[in-house]
Amino acid sequence: MLRFFSKYKFFAVVLFVISAIIISIIYSILKPNRTLPVYEPEMVNAELVDTTIQYIRKYHKIADFKLINQNGEEVTQENYKDKIYVADFFFTTCQTICPIMTGHMKEIQDRLISDREVLLLSHTVTPKIDSVARLKRYALDKGVIDSKWNLVTGDKKQIYDLARKSYLAAKSDGDGGPYDMVHTENFVLVDKKKRIRGFYDGTNPDEIDRLLEDIVILKNSKK
Repeated sequence: MLRFFSKYKFFAVVLFVISAIIISIIYSILKPNRTLPVYEPEMVNAELVDTTIQYIRKYHKIADFKLINQNGEEVTQENYKDKIYVADFFFTTCQTICPIMTGHMKEIQDRLISDREVLLLSHTVTPKIDSVARLKRYALDKGVIDSKWNLVTGDKKQIYDLARKSYLAAKSDGDGGPYDMVHTENFVLVDKKKRIRGFYDGTNPDEIDRLLEDIVILKNSKK
């Protein structure tokens, strides 16, 4: 009996290896590729969405915009045409979550520095304070690369409307008081068709890894 098994041991090993390869190939073929959802206002927490668009179920896109970056240059949707980008909201004098968020945006910038398909866009929520000069100092201090990452200021109402009606990323639309600001930890992933494809906690390192993985999925997706 032992001689029998010894005689066919080699063939058994070969058969096992071939079977494992075949099973692996079949699994890879049958395994569905993960795709990212297209987020509509109705799908998002109502606290983050302006009441005028909470009912929308289809065709939501980021609205056209016209803002000014850290170099005093006009930035519009045309700068992000046919690009995947990550957007967030911050302010330069924030001492709580903003430094962490900015650090994570810097990490995304550095890890994707050679990827021309992906850009970054950070909106200040205190445009009266965050002038072009202040944004420039902040950009230099944080290691912002101008060709990759715009820090933008501009009309306050436009920024607030973008936060609530486009990016669906703000819990308050302001009350006119001294703390009248839009500020969340959300990073928003936007595809080349100006659609929202993901939300991420910009203070959580694990979420940054997930965001980077989702960018790869989005780049390989036909949807």
